[in-house]
Amino acid sequence: MSGPPDSPGITVLCCGGRPVADYVYRPRLPATLSPRPYLHPVRTLGGVTVTELRPADHPHHLGVSMAVPDVSGGNFWGGRTYVRDRGSVELDNHGTQEHTGWLSRDHDGCVQELSWTREGRQLLNERRTIRALALSGDAWALDFTSALSNVSGEDLSFGSPATNGRPGAGYGGFFWRAPRAGPADAAPDAFTEDATGEDAVHGRTADWLALTGPDWTLIFAGADEDTRDDPWFVRTAGYPGGGSSPAWRRRLPLPAGARLARRVVTVVADGRLDRPAAAALAREAAAASRITA
Repeated sequence: MSGPPDSPGITVLCCGGRPVADYVYRPRLPATLSPRPYLHPVRTLGGVTVTELRPADHPHHLGVSMAVPDVSGGNFWGGRTYVRDRGSVELDNHGTQEHTGWLSRDHDGCVQELSWTREGRQLLNERRTIRALALSGDAWALDFTSALSNVSGEDLSFGSPATNGRPGAGYGGFFWRAPRAGPADAAPDAFTEDATGEDAVHGRTADWLALTGPDWTLIFAGADEDTRDDPWFVRTAGYPGGGSSPAWRRRLPLPAGARLARRVVTVVADGRLDRPAAAALAREAAAASRITA
């Protein structure tokens, strides 16, 4: 197995020979953050960092990660747990995602296996694929696939604060914590092909979703039918971030032995792009992801 120079617990992701992200696959984190692998910093080809790690407002936000707030009562998101009729409370229910081995790893990506455990018991086995896709111009794309298999021997289900009684908080799954938009902490813009603003895009499905800062643009797109059916979770005013939400309206069952897969391709671009430019890059990334499928 060959790859770029790494540090202990970190592998470097490159695109066209340029380092674009650090993948921390063996993080050292307190249990309350639901320890899990994450990508940070993620950078544009021009070197602009487009992730944030453990910000003061949400210390459990870890760059780019796969995080689920409720797996049959286990918290794989970090922080407090939303409990119906009680609100957000501190519970000793955090799980851990542990890297168990590489299936492949090279300069532009990796395939790994992870174990999702809680209280020493394995609930899920994950096969995760991460690839850097080269695009034309000042952009590249992060191709992130998570395939989760229920190995607990019992039926499981995925939930969110929304399914537990907090309206609009259907987060859980692929999540990207973006940086503040500028020195004045201005909110980024969010838009899809036919809607603009957090209120208009949050909790809705769309082929792609863009977040734009002063000198960067992120364009998220579901790369398979199941992911495209998931609503987008979007934040701009309170903090900048976005992700795919498989348990938005109701709990998502995962019977014993069953498998759940989601794939999100994210364009990482220099500059503040408008809707036509974002749409063009979304199409380009879709074509590139089909080639690597």
